[in-house]
Formats: sequence, C-alpha cells, structure tokens
Amino acid sequence: MSTRSTLVVLVLALVVGVAVGYFVPRHFPQWLPGHQAELAAPGSAPATQAPPPRSRAPTVVEVVEVQRAPLERRLNAVGTLVSDESVMLRPEIAGRLREIRFNEGQQVEEGELLFRLDDDVAAAELQQARANLALAESKFRRSAQLQQQGFISQQAQDEAENALRVERANVALAQAKLDRTRILAPFTGQIGLRNVSVGDYVTAGQDLVTLQAIDELKVDFRIPETYLPRLSVGQALSISVDALPGAWRDGTVAAISPLVDVSGRAALLRARIPNPERQLRPGMFARVNLVLDTTEAIMVPETALVPRDDQQFVMRVDGDRVTEVAVAIGQRQQGMVEIMQGLEAGDQVVVAGLQKISDGSLVDATVVTHE
Repeated sequence: MSTRSTLVVLVLALVVGVAVGYFVPRHFPQWLPGHQAELAAPGSAPATQAPPPRSRAPTVVEVVEVQRAPLERRLNAVGTLVSDESVMLRPEIAGRLREIRFNEGQQVEEGELLFRLDDDVAAAELQQARANLALAESKFRRSAQLQQQGFISQQAQDEAENALRVERANVALAQAKLDRTRILAPFTGQIGLRNVSVGDYVTAGQDLVTLQAIDELKVDFRIPETYLPRLSVGQALSISVDALPGAWRDGTVAAISPLVDVSGRAALLRARIPNPERQLRPGMFARVNLVLDTTEAIMVPETALVPRDDQQFVMRVDGDRVTEVAVAIGQRQQGMVEIMQGLEAGDQVVVAGLQKISDGSLVDATVVTHE
C-alpha cells in the first residue's frame, strides 16, 4: 500500500471516531457502558434500588468457664519390674537326678518337693546311724544302772553318755545328707523352665530351674535427687507397660535407697504393685507416674488451646467479642491442662468453633459443661 493510501485511511478513521463520540451520547445513550435503559412499559413503577449490605452475623461458638480444680503434681520416670521373690534352685550336693515332680510353668506351694536325687547311699547311712544310736542308748542305760550299784566308775558312765551324744549327732548328720537329696520350693511361686532331665548327673551349685513369686511385683526406678524431700514411703503411684497399652496399675512406694548415685545424681526407689492376674512379668519395662502432691490450679479443656509456633493461645470471650490471649501451660491431666499464666477463674474461653473466629470476632456464645 502506498503512503497516500495509508494517509487516506487514517483520515477516514479519525472522522468516524469524532462522529461516534458526538452522536452516540446524544441519540443512543443505551449503548454506553454502565448505562441501563428503562425498558419497563409506560406507567409501570420505577425499579427498586438494591438493599444496602447487611452487617456480618455473629459466629456461634461454645465456651466453658475457667475454674479452679484439684491437680495432682506428678513425676514421670521409667523402671523395671522385678519379682517379689526370685531364686535359682541349685543342689547342695552332687548326684544323679532320680525324679522331677513338677511341670514347667506350674504354680507350686512352699515346701513342695520339686527334685529328688539318688538317695540310696544317704538312706543307708541314716539307717546305720540309727542302729548305732540304738546300741549307744542301750549301753548308756546299762552303765547308769551299774554306776548306781557301784560296779563301774563315774568315768565309765561319762564315756557311755558321750558315746550316746555322738551317735545322736551321727543320726542328725545322716538325716541332713538325706534331706539334701530332696529340693523343695522355698516359697510359693511360679516355676520356670528347667535346664535338666531325669537321669542327669548334677553337680553342687548347678542351675536347675528358677522360681518366681509374681502375685506382687516390685518396680525399681530412679528419680532426680531434687525431688527427694517430696518423697516418702507409702506414696501413691501408677505404672503402665507396653505389653498392656492403656492399662494402669496402682501401687505404693515401698523403700527409698539411702544412697544417691554419684554419676547421675539420682536416687533409687522401689515400689510394690499388686499382680493378682499375673499379667505383669518380671523384666518388663515400666513407665512410672508418681503423685508428689495435690494442689488447686486453673484448668481449661485441651480443646481450648490454639498452638502457634512455640506458644499457646486461647480465645477469651469479652462481651460479644473474643480476644486472643497468650497463656503459659503446665501439667496435663485427663483432657484438661493447667493454665499458669494468662487467665483467671471465671473467664470464659472458646472450646468449639475456633476455626471460624479470630481476634476481635463477633460471637454468639453458648456456655457448656466440660465432661
């Protein structure tokens, strides 16, 4: 296209633009952006104006009243369960096992026969000692009669009496040797897994089987020395074990070691835990929860907390609006949390509807009771 043609096109476009800008506002106003032509029929009522925007309605929330409640100050520790009584049964003499009188894992009573060694030699020695004792008693009686009649001296009488005493001691010794061929339960408990069989030759001191009394268990645990002034024998505690999740067992402190571990600056405590069902076993890892004391504290439900970064906040209701308040929390207990700073008894805090409000929001609060 030539330069002259281009110039003509530009002039025509300019003329059209001027014409549109002049005639459209005067003769065709309905074409203008944002302008509404009245399309209603003659005589109709004028269009109503849009209502002004409404103010935002208050947010419905549930609140609880902050109250003071008893709070148990607790100390957490870890420990190990230990049998109330525990022993490894071992023979005092060497010999061949003739009889085993229990089943592995069985409950046995104190004094019940568990093992019997070959006792033929010991039984024969006891018979021999008893025979010698009978002879010594007979000699002593005759010597006593003869001494009264003056036929023997006092020395002979003393020698007969001494021989009697020796034979009595020999009987007691033979009886003791025979008794050592029988291994009895030293206390009532649960027998373990044996390491020997009938016919085995065992030596003195050889491990045979364990016996554990587990109707009541001990738990040994350590606590920092700074807590020692707040501890005493008989103090209540509870424990839990991984094998029984969610189950807590109550017990009491039975003893406090007089020594403090120099390396860890901790004191060793021993508590007793009833175990009538025998579900707990020695050697289990235990979490110990020790009650130090009980105080009055400001408590709120855990659902009232709004965590942000490293801080905790609550929404306190002031009139018909909420205020975000930073709080310092302490111990937690059964769905409640201690408020150490930031709230007072009688304040109301939001526990339901926190996601829909923020600092300064207008609320319609319903007071509920925390279960």
